[in-house]
Amino acid sequence: MLKPVEWLLSGFSVDLGIDLGTANTLVFVRDKGIVLDEPSVVAVRRGTNEVLLDGMAVGDAALEYLGRTPPGFQAVRPMKSGVIADFEITEKMLRYFMAKACGGKRLVKPRLVIAVPWGITMVEKRAVIGSAERAGARRVFLVDEPTAAAIGAGLPVHEPRGSLIVDIGGGTSEVAVISLANVVMAECLRVAGDDFNEAITQYIRAKYNLLIGEITAERLKIAAGSCIPLEEEIQVEIRGRDSLVNLPRRAVISSADVREALQEPVRKVIGAIKSVLERTPPELAADLVDSGITLCGGGSLLRGLPEMIERETDLDVRVAERPLEAVARGTGIFLENLELYSQFLEGGEDLAS
Repeated sequence: MLKPVEWLLSGFSVDLGIDLGTANTLVFVRDKGIVLDEPSVVAVRRGTNEVLLDGMAVGDAALEYLGRTPPGFQAVRPMKSGVIADFEITEKMLRYFMAKACGGKRLVKPRLVIAVPWGITMVEKRAVIGSAERAGARRVFLVDEPTAAAIGAGLPVHEPRGSLIVDIGGGTSEVAVISLANVVMAECLRVAGDDFNEAITQYIRAKYNLLIGEITAERLKIAAGSCIPLEEEIQVEIRGRDSLVNLPRRAVISSADVREALQEPVRKVIGAIKSVLERTPPELAADLVDSGITLCGGGSLLRGLPEMIERETDLDVRVAERPLEAVARGTGIFLENLELYSQFLEGGEDLAS
C-alpha cells in the first residue's frame, strides 16, 4: 500500500501519464483522460537552448517552424528513435507540456507514468527519469510501450494467454507477445513513421527531381499512402524545389508512387512481426491463431497495412480503436492503479510494499 506521506500528497497533485513519442507527445490526466496531443518539437535560437516566444514555442506552436526558420533559429525534435537525443530541450518540452496539462502551477509536484520503448538501456531509462524530475515531477515511473499499448487497446494482457501488439510510432515500431501482463517475446525496430517520410522524400527526389521537407512528406503519406493497390488511385499536388534548376515548382504524385516508396520500410516492419512470431513459444503461438494481431500507433492507419500483414502472417489483423491514443490510454490505466500495477513499473518498488 501507499506510504502515508505519498498517499497524502497524491490527493493534492495532478498526476500524469505521458506517451513521450518521437513525433508526438500525448498527456493523460488522472480522472480526465487525454488532455494534450502535440508534436514533440521545440523551436530554439540556433546554437543555444533558448526556446522562442518566451519559452512557448513548443508543440503545435513550434511545428510550423520545421524547415522554415531563418538562419538564427531552428526547430528541434529532441526525441530520436523513441529515446532522448537532447536532454536540456527535452526537459524544457516536458516542463511546458506538464504545465499546460496541469493548468499552470500546482502546490504539489505531479507523479508521472512515462511509456518508453521496449529494450532500451538503463542509461536511456535514467535519462528519461532525470529529465522528467528536472522538469518538475515528484516521482517518475516507466512502463514499456508494448505493455501500455496492449492495455490501452483493451487486450486481455493479464490472462495466461498470448496477445500480440504491434505499435508503429514515429521513431520505433514495437512488436510484442504479452501474457500474464509481461512481455514474453518482443522486438523494437527503429524503423517507423519518420522512416516512411524519409523514404517518400528520397523517392520524390530520385523520380521527380523535387526536394520536399518532412512536413510535406508527412502530409503526402497521410493523403496518399498505401501498401496495396487501391480501387481508385489518389492524386496529390505537392510543392517543393526543383533539384536541377533550384527553383520552386509543383508536381502531382499518385498513391502508386507513395506505395512504391514505402515498400522497403513496410517490409522491414512485417519482417519484425514474422521474426517475433517465429520465436514465440508454441502454446502462445496457438493462442494467436484465435486472438490475431492488434495494430496501433500512427503507422497502423496506412491504407492496406492490415490486409498486407494478414496476407503475410495468415493471422487476423485489427486496428485498435483510436490507435494513436493506445499508449497514452495505457499509461493512464497504470496511473489510476499505481498501487496495483507498481510491480510492472520501473521505479515503483516502494509502492509495492
